[in-house]
Amino acid sequence: MLDLEVKVFSDFGSLKESFGQAAPFPHVVVDNFLDLELARKLDQEFPSLDSDLWYKYKNAIEYKKTYNHWEAFPKTTYQFFAYLNSQRFIEKLNKMMPEVELWPDMGLNGGGWHAHGAGGKLNTHLDYSIHPKLAMERRLNIILYINENYDAKWGGSLGLWSHDEKENQPKDLIKSVEPLFNRAVIFDTTCNSWHGLPEAITCPENEARRSLAIYYLSEPRENVSRRGKALFAPSNAQKGDVDVVELIKKRAGVKSAEDVYRK
Repeated sequence: MLDLEVKVFSDFGSLKESFGQAAPFPHVVVDNFLDLELARKLDQEFPSLDSDLWYKYKNAIEYKKTYNHWEAFPKTTYQFFAYLNSQRFIEKLNKMMPEVELWPDMGLNGGGWHAHGAGGKLNTHLDYSIHPKLAMERRLNIILYINENYDAKWGGSLGLWSHDEKENQPKDLIKSVEPLFNRAVIFDTTCNSWHGLPEAITCPENEARRSLAIYYLSEPRENVSRRGKALFAPSNAQKGDVDVVELIKKRAGVKSAEDVYRK
């Protein structure tokens, strides 16, 4: 197995203060998250957009492709996800959030490979709170961008919004993070953490905003939100659109979400 301990960023203790004090919710952006050789290998192993393996989300609030089945991951990608799920890595990561006992999600529910091609978007949203099979609380996201050819002019920056408590909606865009190669964004998902990329990407047809995503869990806290699916918000252009409002309602339902993923 690759010696990933020396190839993956590990000094999370140094990020504790900046993570906790970041606005609009706890987060850090880590450039050069991986050894360059490893980052390029993960990029090379990423499947093409026309591969048959993708699970496709195509509707008014999300247009993306994902895949999280371990058996299809090439060797380096498999080892990388295995390491990020390992106790060795989580012990390092926990130095940034010492008050939380983090657990891996070996099933990569919602994680794995993510691709947003031309026209790709993801409306601002809050992630699910409770894991559908483990009944644990989702606490932390790591998103790693791995397209070395990506041009920031194509869009696709990850927006981080403040929270409108009265409306339970995103309020102001506080930070925008470009999806630069070998950049990781790590954030707490439990602080009304509105995030997304609601503006369509304008990359060429053969390119994509490529990323790897992995999530960490904890035992549910008292009075935790029981959200079983993501809660989306309409984009500025969609506000007042009754069809979009109904789509968001169905997408947020555990039983109804599957019916609208691909519409």
